[in-house]
Amino acid sequence: MQKVYEELTKAFRKNRGEISPILYNKIVSNYFLEDEDTSFLLLQSSGYPIDRDNSKYILKTYKTPYKSQKFCVIDIETNGSKPEVAQVIEVGALIVQNGKIIDRFDSLVYSDFVPEYISKITGINRENLINAPKESIVLNQLRIFMQDTIFVAHNANFDYGFLNYSFKKFGLGAIGNQKFCSIDLAKRTIESKKYGLAFLNESLELGVDTHHRAYSDALTTVKLLDILFKNIPKYVTSSDELIRFSTSNRRDRSNKKKHKS
Repeated sequence: MQKVYEELTKAFRKNRGEISPILYNKIVSNYFLEDEDTSFLLLQSSGYPIDRDNSKYILKTYKTPYKSQKFCVIDIETNGSKPEVAQVIEVGALIVQNGKIIDRFDSLVYSDFVPEYISKITGINRENLINAPKESIVLNQLRIFMQDTIFVAHNANFDYGFLNYSFKKFGLGAIGNQKFCSIDLAKRTIESKKYGLAFLNESLELGVDTHHRAYSDALTTVKLLDILFKNIPKYVTSSDELIRFSTSNRRDRSNKKKHKS
């Protein structure tokens, strides 16, 4: 499913955020057996920010200013590094818009196995999880909570990849939400000796005391974003431009700056 999101996004960007039903159907027919209306609803339910206006399809993030965009800042704790043999044991997420936290999600997840090294890092042990809700329930709640926000995490590839596998495992479908990594954005907006979350929390005096717990790390990332957003170049205005800026190379940024100036 990631391929259909990627192909649609590429088409939207090529056509200034809008594509025709003909082009839409040409792309999605390679991935969906359903009709046009059903495939559209499936994309929306996955979190992909697509909308429809009369005779055209729209990528919502293409024209939405990033300052008014909803971001879902997420952190997870797991009992192993590979989702094929491990699971989520804690989720923390905050939805941020206009620099303010507008919603929160925080839950432990039932598991009867927590390795000793995970307990040492997180402070979470088996006893903490015995009465926690099952993984399928928490992930379903998280899916609803995320809506079509932009997914943000510190080392996003891990959190996004682990959750994407876990969502599919429980029949929730692949994650369609667009994403960016706060490490990538930090490297393009601030100078630092290191870009680990604990180091940035201390060096930037973000003021979060607890580390390696899902909600506190998500909160730290929210506070970090507040600083990073203040250093984003003026030529970056839309949410889609922000996503692309977060992975841009120095040459691209230089050319963009010259073009916009």
